[in-house]
Amino acid sequence: MGSPGLGNRNGGQRLGITEPISLGGPTDYDVIKTRELEKYLQDVGLYESQEEAVRREEVLGRLDQIVKNWVKAISRSKGLNEQLVQEANAKIFTFGSYRLGVHGPGADIDTLCVGPRHATREEDFFGELHKMLSEMPEVSELHPVPDAHVPVMGFKFKGVSIDLLYARLSLWVIPEDLDISQDSILQNTDEQTVRSLNGCRVTDQILRLVPNIQNFRTTLRCMRFWAKRRGVYSNVAGFLGGINWALLVARICQLYPNALPNMLVSRFFRVYTQWRWPNPVMLCPIEEGSFGLQVWDPRKYPKDRYHLMPIITPAYPSMNSSYNVSSSTLRIMTDEFQRGGEICEAMEASKADWDTLFEAYAFFDAYKNYLQIDISAENDDDLRKWKGWVESRLRQLTLKIERHTYNMLQCHPHPGDFQDKSRPFHCSYFMGLQRKQGVPVNESEQFDIRLTVEEFKHTVNMYTLWKSGMEIRVSHVKRRNIPSFVFPSGVRPSRPSKATWDSRRVSDAKVSGHAGSDKSGEGKGVADGQVDGKKRKRVDDNADAQSKNGKYVTAVASSSPEVQVGSPAGTVSSCSTKGDHLDATGSVEPAKGNAESHMMNGSENLIMEELSSHNGEVDGSLRCSPPHKGLHVTADAATSKEAEKLAIEKIMSGPYVSHQALQELEELEDDLEFRNQVVSAGNTNNDPLLSSVSDSTGAASVLSSNRAGPSISLHASGSIEELEPAELTAMTSIPVAPVVQRKPLIRLNFTSLGKASEKSG
Repeated sequence: MGSPGLGNRNGGQRLGITEPISLGGPTDYDVIKTRELEKYLQDVGLYESQEEAVRREEVLGRLDQIVKNWVKAISRSKGLNEQLVQEANAKIFTFGSYRLGVHGPGADIDTLCVGPRHATREEDFFGELHKMLSEMPEVSELHPVPDAHVPVMGFKFKGVSIDLLYARLSLWVIPEDLDISQDSILQNTDEQTVRSLNGCRVTDQILRLVPNIQNFRTTLRCMRFWAKRRGVYSNVAGFLGGINWALLVARICQLYPNALPNMLVSRFFRVYTQWRWPNPVMLCPIEEGSFGLQVWDPRKYPKDRYHLMPIITPAYPSMNSSYNVSSSTLRIMTDEFQRGGEICEAMEASKADWDTLFEAYAFFDAYKNYLQIDISAENDDDLRKWKGWVESRLRQLTLKIERHTYNMLQCHPHPGDFQDKSRPFHCSYFMGLQRKQGVPVNESEQFDIRLTVEEFKHTVNMYTLWKSGMEIRVSHVKRRNIPSFVFPSGVRPSRPSKATWDSRRVSDAKVSGHAGSDKSGEGKGVADGQVDGKKRKRVDDNADAQSKNGKYVTAVASSSPEVQVGSPAGTVSSCSTKGDHLDATGSVEPAKGNAESHMMNGSENLIMEELSSHNGEVDGSLRCSPPHKGLHVTADAATSKEAEKLAIEKIMSGPYVSHQALQELEELEDDLEFRNQVVSAGNTNNDPLLSSVSDSTGAASVLSSNRAGPSISLHASGSIEELEPAELTAMTSIPVAPVVQRKPLIRLNFTSLGKASEKSG
């Protein structure tokens, strides 16, 4: 593949699709702060020792020899003549953090085995090579995943973690000097090979498209560490993974080609705070190629229009590497970009340091209400498979809740999992919950997400490799009841007496009026008991997913919900409700009655209360909040910032500028059949969905978490009837009529609970 700008790096010409924003070199301040940053990254242990580096090289050399022996063995077994057997070859390539040079101690090595056309993936790679590895004493924890989107074989070789992919080329002989960056390598290959090659091709292209590799590496190490500390490093959770952060950093290096890491970090936050998503980030022009492979283009492919934060890979076929991002995770990352920019400005005024920037995000202090997703299995092997599947589906839960509540209930998924040592073969995931910010607060409102949760569990339990004992349970937990095993050493930390940057930021936002008029909110980044329950300032959430009519929903600061859910076994928590609620078409009608939340069959009801229902309409651009008001900015600095702001606006103009993200529908199609099954089973009038919301009185039992558990049907009274597994099976065989209009899937009951919103978590 041609490399735009590759031959120009030494010629002084630009890299990237636009001119740089600044060609300025480093100041003395930049030199000093960059040295501080490098020392900081060393001190926190981001660099591996020389001994570990040597061991990795030895492992890769040994692995390369193993695959060469493997391909000769299978060539001989397939009856090739001795000359072809001797010429048979396979080759190991690396990609990811190791190839980029930003891996840390103990990190795994992403590797690719490239083999000839007669070495098949199923029979030879996952068959014969797997057998060879399993017989080697140096190999442990061998785990093949042949049915993955990108088939992979994971194992440890002499203690070094390896993820090994396979690419089957159309060549009879793999030359030792093979250049996989050439597009011709893709000729006559299958989809799995194209995807497997993509990692190496993208990694190599990134290194070709940055002006200074060492500055790029230091900056990327910094941003990866920052993202992990702030809880926004996870592709599967809807944030960004390693390749996404590498592409974002590489673009900043292109825009400031002569800058040192200190300035690159500062400009990273400045540029991406101002960036108007879903304008794409690209390192080079998108090439159509000559092999007919689909490339990212929202003008041509409607599915690409749903992407909220497009970060485009630079190698053919170019694709969006960040399709997992949702409106909630985009909002969280945008707010983190703004926070980072504020701290970098404070550092210039000697009011902050690197410790401030890398301050860990206090996830379990940030919200009053959480969803806890517990999964379990009968043994380690089953749990590993079950975890992988559930983690790949968790994004659906976020999308379903956002979509079914019209983006009024916002989710913040924690990127990791937690294990309770007292419970073997079990782990938990958590999501912070809050009402949409910046929406006027009526006395109190209620969202019922029980059916939404059941749809999610139904989807998860369709796992093709499901076994008895694989269970999932979703429940609500308040901040004060977060289980202790999520905290280091299993001990809930005491509230720090020293104010953090996040807590001061919350206080400043509240004083300056950016926290909105509602006074019962929470601070997303609160880590100080003195500001417990306050709001965390956010940028306008104009990047929320559009609805089908093309209108965005706005979001600024707001208060958190009080969540009424199932009580412990044997108890019932209930409260009187009075007010209005929506029918299935979205119109408001009066409703009276009692809203009960209770637990049946070991599962919990999930009713989100005090959630605003007023959607604002704004334009499709993402506005940037003003800089931190406490910082002193000189006239020259202000002029420079204004020039940079104009330059950033200019680089966002291009062929894709008119692209606007639509409401996320990807991966939600599969819940339509389940929804129709549910409503049709209890259809007692002409509008089953309307009947499910026309009466707010009555209790609703939640599905068993077991795969073989009952389904549910909604009746006019609002109750939910359990169906036996046999009935569910029968229902799945009934053709589902097409739905003309997608109606609300949850109940929105507006109630009057007095001053409930002022109660603390």
